[in-house]
Amino acid sequence: MEQHNIAFNIPPHTGRELEYIEQAIKNRKISGDGEFTAKCNAWLEEQTGANRVLLSTSCTHALEMSALLGQIREGDEIILPSYTFVSSGDAFVVRGAKLVFVDIRPDTMNIDEKLIEDAITERTKAILVVHYAGVACEMDTIMDIAKRHNLLVVEDAAQGVLCSYKGRALGTIGDFGCYSFHETKNFSMGEGGALVLKDTAYVEEAEIIREKGTDRKKFFRGEVDKYQWVDWGSSYLPSELNAAYLWAQLECADKITTDRMNSFNEYYEGLKDLEQKERITLPYIPKECEHNAHMFYFKCRDLEERTKLLGFLKESGILAVFHYVPLHSSKAGRRFGRFHGEDRFTTSESERLVRLPMYYGLTEDDRAFVIEKVREFFGT
Repeated sequence: MEQHNIAFNIPPHTGRELEYIEQAIKNRKISGDGEFTAKCNAWLEEQTGANRVLLSTSCTHALEMSALLGQIREGDEIILPSYTFVSSGDAFVVRGAKLVFVDIRPDTMNIDEKLIEDAITERTKAILVVHYAGVACEMDTIMDIAKRHNLLVVEDAAQGVLCSYKGRALGTIGDFGCYSFHETKNFSMGEGGALVLKDTAYVEEAEIIREKGTDRKKFFRGEVDKYQWVDWGSSYLPSELNAAYLWAQLECADKITTDRMNSFNEYYEGLKDLEQKERITLPYIPKECEHNAHMFYFKCRDLEERTKLLGFLKESGILAVFHYVPLHSSKAGRRFGRFHGEDRFTTSESERLVRLPMYYGLTEDDRAFVIEKVREFFGT
């Protein structure tokens, strides 16, 4: 009997990464903001229409930069979903902010835009939206709420590079957008991310924050005769070696996206009759949203069924996983935040969700085997 060993994720590799890393070494510029950083920034700006994009050391750090730029201070409140990765909360907690969690929509697993306004107080400073699986939140409604209450909107678009909402790139709709290029993402630099700026008025301050609080960028452009410490900041600038690795993938972005979409569509077609039989719930993509096949998930009946399924798949040589444990149920979440309103869907839906293997280069045979085993578990 053939043994299978299907990983949940394999970091993307397109073939020119080592060539570009070697070129960065030959350029004698490996500390960041060299040729490859510039290429990645420019490509992202062109693809998204953003006014400015700055590569960062992680999406977490891009979120931290947005908190600094937004002048988040102790006692400010940030409204966000509890169904998200810890970075979404960490970036604001380190500034002394209080997290106010609201429930999610069960169809997209995104923040329920209808519940946001009721959570606003005189201390509310920002709304943090998380575009789960690269599927956009209901941004028109959210931006309207933010405008009427004079709130910042930060987009955690870690999973949403090259995704859109009504033709607008995710990360460019709110005041600040944050991307991830972690090894689990569609395009990777190992550890890395990017900050997307909607308003060019923030560019100079963002450059200072990113360069440890110095005006080093202005010095390199010849705008000052020496650089100095001018404001707060940190080391948010990634290495050129990381940027070189990422550039090899951005050059092949269409190929990577097409490959992942093929996997997504094959999973969907192979399992849709299970949804018709009400055995599982498949992903919902609103018509105004374009996603990037960052992940393929479906929902089981309950936690018990999911646990059995994950065990069955593991025994079959398939590594499938579940996603977030809601932040409000964690020790730190209880310490740094509160849940506003009723948890109707956050916990119950999170306990049903299963993520199947998804990565660039997932073979047709492996996809077929995963589908076969899921169907076998459900007896079809």
